[in-house]
Parts: sequence; C-alpha cells; structure tokens
Amino acid sequence: MKLNEYVEYDATGLASLASAGEVTALELTRLAREAHDQVNPRINAVIEFYEDAETVAGANGGLFHGVPFLRKDIGASEAGRLQENGSRLFKGCRSDTDSYFFRRAREAGLRTLGRTTTPELGSTMMTESILNGITGNPWDLERSAGGSSGGAAAAVAAGITPIAHGSDGGGSTRIPASWCGLVGLNPSRGRVSGGPNRQDAGSGLSRDFILCRTVRDMAAALDVFSGPHPGDPFIIVQPNRSYREELSQPTGRLRVGVARTSWGAIDLEPEVLHAVKSTATLLEEMGHMVMNIEPIYEPAEYSKFDSAPTTAIWLEEAARAMGRAISSDTLEPVNLKRYRYGRDLPLSQARDVEEGLRKMRFRVGEAIHAFDILLTPTMPIVAVPHGGIYSAMNPELSAEEYLEADTAICQYTGVFNVTGQPSVSLPLAQSESGLPIGIQIVGRFGDEATLVRVARDLEEARPWRHRRPITRAGKS
Repeated sequence: MKLNEYVEYDATGLASLASAGEVTALELTRLAREAHDQVNPRINAVIEFYEDAETVAGANGGLFHGVPFLRKDIGASEAGRLQENGSRLFKGCRSDTDSYFFRRAREAGLRTLGRTTTPELGSTMMTESILNGITGNPWDLERSAGGSSGGAAAAVAAGITPIAHGSDGGGSTRIPASWCGLVGLNPSRGRVSGGPNRQDAGSGLSRDFILCRTVRDMAAALDVFSGPHPGDPFIIVQPNRSYREELSQPTGRLRVGVARTSWGAIDLEPEVLHAVKSTATLLEEMGHMVMNIEPIYEPAEYSKFDSAPTTAIWLEEAARAMGRAISSDTLEPVNLKRYRYGRDLPLSQARDVEEGLRKMRFRVGEAIHAFDILLTPTMPIVAVPHGGIYSAMNPELSAEEYLEADTAICQYTGVFNVTGQPSVSLPLAQSESGLPIGIQIVGRFGDEATLVRVARDLEEARPWRHRRPITRAGKS
C-alpha cells in the first residue's frame, strides 16, 4: 500500500484490509509515520510520535485490527507515557494509570502511536500553547483547528491517522470536528467509562471519545468504547443491539427541533445559517416533522459554570506533588488569572454551581422534551484566525472576559455537556471560501442509536468524503 492509498481509507476500511491479510499492522504504522513526517511540520498536530511505535501493543483481530491511533495529551491516559496536559507545569510528567479507554482501544486492535496537541489544561477552544506552539487547520493553516481536541482533528483531517482520541467538556470534540470537516461525537454521560481514575471528570461534563471521517467509524467506535465499569457513577441503559447494526436499521419518522437563531452573544454567520436551513429542509424531505425552537437557555446561566475553583484545587495538589510552583513560568496568562480567581472564591461557590447545573438541566430538559432530535449549528462561525480573544496565551484578557468570549462562541455545544445528551457534529457544508461548516445533531439522553441512524442518512444524502483539505498527506 502506498501513502496516497492509505489516506483514502477510513479506519473500518483499513481494519478490513488488515484482517484479510492484504496489509499488516506494521505496514500501517509505517504509513502513519510517513504521513506524519510529510504534514506534521506544517500543521503541528502531533507532539510525539512514539520511538517504539512499531512495537506498540494491539490485539490481533478486533473491529480496528491494526489501525493507527493517536492520544490527546489530556484525559484518558496510557501508563508510562508522557501526559503533559499542554502545560509547562506538567512538562515531563508520565501517567502511572492505564485508562479503561486505552485498554479497550488495544483490545479492539488499535495501535496508539503518539500524542496530539491540546491547549494548556484543555481549557480553550483554540489549540495553541506556550509549551507546544500553534496547531494549524489543514483547510487553512492561518486558522485554528479548534480545541481542545484540535491536534487530534488536524491529524485526522490531514491523513496521519483515520481516527484519534478526543475529549469534550464543552465542545472540545465537536468544535474541531466542525472546523476541520470531521465527524465528532460527544456520547451521553456514562456511555464511555472514565475509569479507573476519571469516572466523574468535571461532574460528568467531560467525556472521552474519538474523531473520525465516517459515520461507520463512529458507530464501530461506540461498540468498542461503550460500557460501564465497576465504580462508575453514571451507568445508563445499554443499547438493544450493536451500533454497527443500527447502520442497517430504519430511522422512522422523527420530531426535529431546529435552531435557526443565535443562542448567545455571537450572531450566526449567513453561510452557517444557510447550512442549518438546508439540512432542515433535507430532513423534512426525508419525512421528518421539522419545527423551529427558540433559545433553550440564557447565556448568563452557562457563564456561571466556571470550573476555576475545582481547577485551582487540582492545580495546587498537582504542583505540590511535583514540587513545582504555580506562576507565570508554569501557567499561561489566562489560566494563571483563572487559577487565582478560582483560588480566592469561597467553597460555597461550588454548591452554587451544582445547583445552577441542576436548574439548567431541568429547564433545558423541559424545553426540548417534545423532540426526538435537535438540529443546530455546531459553531456560529467558521474557523477563526490564530490568537485573539479565544487564546489562553493572550495577556490582555481577564478571566471574566475569557469566560464571556468562550460562552459566546460555544453557545450550541456546552449546554449539552450540562444535560449529558449525546451530540454529533457532521461535516455537511462548506463556506464559499472552502472552509468546513459542521452541523450538530443532538439526541435524547442515552439514545446514540438514533444519532447513528440519522447521521447515516445525512452522510448518504450529502456525502463529504470527496472534500479534501489543502494540507493532506499523500499529495503529489
């Protein structure tokens, strides 16, 4: 297999070839390295391609037999590997925990070959840091790949691997999926275990999963990574059949709520609004009942849910354990301000946040109860240039200004981390200038099956596999 052939396959396709003996896991690893060497100097998505990549473990057989995989530098961990959280504070740190997520990855045949970039502490929707630099969007290197799983998204979009680990605490999988032209699912709270030491990450706001290029890869990954472990605090109803089987099931007639208006301080760009309207029309043509929905929450509600107090406690404990100091030498400007802000808040603030989350879950749940799925933009605008108001490296920003800006641009994503519902960004449109526009489909809590079927229908009706970013491995 040649590199220009390798980049054309999704993970399911490569696994089929490997299972049939037409290509070996070692060959796929070497092709991933070749792709990395060709494009990574331009996109800066992979911060470490393992020196021992050709010998990493992965089960023979499995749904993803032999497929190259990458790990985001925060969240689910591999024992003995570097995990620096995109921060100078954690530089050189290695995890002593093998997460259930990566145990399942190996059991499914995935070969994890390296680490991808993330903003410091995974705290912003732009993947740039003092430690690792700026990650470029393969569609336009002057623009952001999104965050905080921006390195994973850029690597998949550019063809280094067909699938990569991501995590999402407010949009961190769906944002880069939208801006890099990928499929990015954030599963229901409790669908994928965060164990053995992250079962309750962010009180269930944050979930690990993957970024990929096709709906069938998303379905297969749900089969691989879904399922509870003892001690998990969120254990939800398990599916009736495998998610790959859902790909052949009828969708039925659904009640669809469509967001055609802004839910925050940033207005929808006309091309994004057009993409939403066009998708709504398509769903109507498929026989679904489509109705408009008004904004389902107030931005002021969400902006109160600042994780700064709990983050401050975590940072102090980590710094103490490592014998390091928290200062401008170890934290970026905005994160240092947020640390100081969170450190000085009373403990009662945490109780207020929990009560606010409860109220928001209740209000949003009531507002959307009548719908089987929601259709929204993933982001109100296309990928933005590097730097500016969304970067944690911006010394001019206060902690409050950063939070307001983040709330405004993530207006359609973070709310569903609060409610725990599954939501997927699909690359259904492009701007006139060729930038990807993601459309978000949100399901009922625990109902990834409907999302799989709807996503399949939309992929078949408006396929995206023919679209290619400017920077991509295998180009002559």
